[in-house]
This record gives sequence, C-alpha cells and structure tokens, in this order.
Amino acid sequence: MFLWLLLGILLRHAALSRCMPDLGERAFPALSSTQLSDLAKLRDPLKNLNPSEPTSHLHKILIPRTPDTENHTLVRNYLVSTLRNLKWHIEEDRFVSTTPYGPKNFTNVIATKDPDAPRRVVLAAHFDSKFFPAYPLDQFVGATDSAAPCAIILDIAETLDPLLDARAKRVEQNELNPDEDEDAAETTLQLIFFDGEEAHLAETWATTYLPPHPKRRLLSASTPATPLSTIEHFVLLDLLGAAHPLVRSFFPDTAWLFDALVSAERRLREAHILDAAALGASFFRPRAAADVSLGYMGDDHIPFLHRGVSVLHVIAEPFPRVWHTIGDNATALDLPTLRAWNLIFRVFFAEYLGLHPEPSKRREECGHERKKEESTVVQEVYEIDGRHPDRQPAPELDQT
Repeated sequence: MFLWLLLGILLRHAALSRCMPDLGERAFPALSSTQLSDLAKLRDPLKNLNPSEPTSHLHKILIPRTPDTENHTLVRNYLVSTLRNLKWHIEEDRFVSTTPYGPKNFTNVIATKDPDAPRRVVLAAHFDSKFFPAYPLDQFVGATDSAAPCAIILDIAETLDPLLDARAKRVEQNELNPDEDEDAAETTLQLIFFDGEEAHLAETWATTYLPPHPKRRLLSASTPATPLSTIEHFVLLDLLGAAHPLVRSFFPDTAWLFDALVSAERRLREAHILDAAALGASFFRPRAAADVSLGYMGDDHIPFLHRGVSVLHVIAEPFPRVWHTIGDNATALDLPTLRAWNLIFRVFFAEYLGLHPEPSKRREECGHERKKEESTVVQEVYEIDGRHPDRQPAPELDQT
C-alpha cells in the first residue's frame, strides 16, 4: 500500500510539473577565487548573524514570535523596514486562518528586487515561531527554526543589492559583458518570509493572472501567466545554524542546483575563505548521478511543489537535536557554521544571477588614479567585518 501511495504522489507531482514552463538547466559561470574573496569581503558574513550583537538581524528576530502577537508584529515590521530601506518592492499577504486556538491573523512578507522582471528565483523561510501553550515552551524562539535562515536571507539581500543594481544598469545601457548570461540578467531575486499558512500564498499566486510580457517563457501562446509560472526555482531554507549539518538533494529536477551549492562550498574551502578545520566535513551528503526522489520533508514548499514549482529544499537531516524544544535558542547556533551558510548562499545566488563583485586589482588601479588626479587618498572601505505541526519527516524518512 505504501509503495502505491508513494507512486501516486510522484506521478501527481510529475503531472503538475508539466503545467509549469520548462526553464531547464543552465551553466553557472563560476566566480574566480579572487572574486570569491571579494564577495566575502563586501560585508562581514557573520556580523548580522551573531545573536550577541544587539544590532544584528538575528538578534532582532530571535524572540518568541507566534502569529498574531506583539512580538510577531515587531519581527514582521523589522523584515519589512529592512528591505524597504533597500528600496525593494514589498507585498504583505494578509489573511485570517482558523487554528486549534481560534482564528489568527497571518501575514506573508514578499520582497522583490525588480517586480517588473519576467522571471524570479525565490529564496524563502518562515519567520513565525511555533506556538506552545504552556511555560516554558511558550518561550520557544526557534533559532534554527527559522530565525537564523531569515537573518541569512536579509544579509544576502543587503550584500547582493548593489551588485543587482550594477547589473540592471548594464542591462539598461546594453552593456552586458559577452560572458554574461542574458537569462540570468532577466531574472530577479524574490524573498518570501512565510507566516503560518504558506498554502494561502501558493493558491493566490496560482489563480492570479499577469499581463503579457515579451520576455516570459510560456508553454504556448494561449497559456496565461501567473506569479507561479514566473518562478524559475524556489529555494527554501529551514533548520539551519547548528554545527555539523547534513543536507541532501531531494528532487532530481533540482539536483544540478544542489550540485551548485556543493561546488560553492568546496571552492570556498579550497580558497581558505571557509575554515575547514572549524567546520569539519562537508555540509552536503554525496549525491550519485542515478539518485531518484523517494520522498521529501513536509515543509513550506509543499503547496508550491504540488502546483509544479521547481524546489530546492535546504534543510538539515537529521533535524537538529533541539528541534521543537526550548533548547532551540542562541546556544544551539554555531557561529562558524552560520558564517559558512551565509557565504555558500551568497556565492550560489551571485552565480545564479550572474553577479560579479568588482575585482580587487581594478579597485586598486582606480584608487591609484584617484590619488594622482585629486592628490587625496580615497580608500574604499568594506565592512569586514514550531510551529507547523505538519513540519514532520515524511514516513519514508528515518529521523532521529
């Protein structure tokens, strides 16, 4: 019976996937070791992920934040204000949902760098914390679940924002370099911070029709575009931040994206930007070319997956030992691991979107020229600085 059920799920997913445009695989032009170093130095990859730093993103998020509470509103407003300061387009998807504790107000936060772009790559996590009715679990802050992923997403947005601006300027002036991918240049970065009921947003986007766009890829001229159909890939982060994580590839159609994450980590280690001694073994389970999907984790991506969206699920497996316990707090987080995740995703999305930091040599040459012309020293300074009760391992996966 189980095998028939599993086969039904896989066949249903395959049928739904055909409803989406096939965007296919494409090459990721790899950043050089110098560019990796430049990207790491654009912003201190740990400063905003340090829970002991009062001004860090993680410190602001790491509080009990169950839906429809004052703390929840504080965190939501912090997400919105941080991204609005970057001048990203903000949508707040508000709705009321019935829970075992009565109706609650929810708000999904969606931030898009360029809302007019024909395609999007989505980076997502949930920002609410799991509700527990009694002390001490009512003080649950969900450091790995998913305060740390949210802080990583904010820092990635701030780091890549000027590079996205520079790319947009090259596109506007028709000055893309010959090695720049036109598809990547037409894809924007979209962030989603889920709140309680991700199915609401998936349903809304599946039934909202967009006006024609000359650069959208559709199955046919008669296929109406929806917000879902403009998603190239959906990357979901969850249960990240504890030491020695292990992540595997769940879906064959995004195995090549999983491989890009593996490549980013490997090259960062080889360039000594990541401290291999402090981190230990790779964060990723080895993948065989013949791997097939035999199941998946229940998580925020499921309503999108069932509607044919291509998903890369980045979640620690097995779950952190503190999962859904009061111990999922700042003490559960490992700073070298947080720094590594931030840099891995920074490289992954920079390469996905075809973004290139300014080479160090060019910065030095420009600095010398300014010194000659202005007789002043101009130095560029870098800052080196449970919720869902259904978020359970699928029956086919053995979790500890």
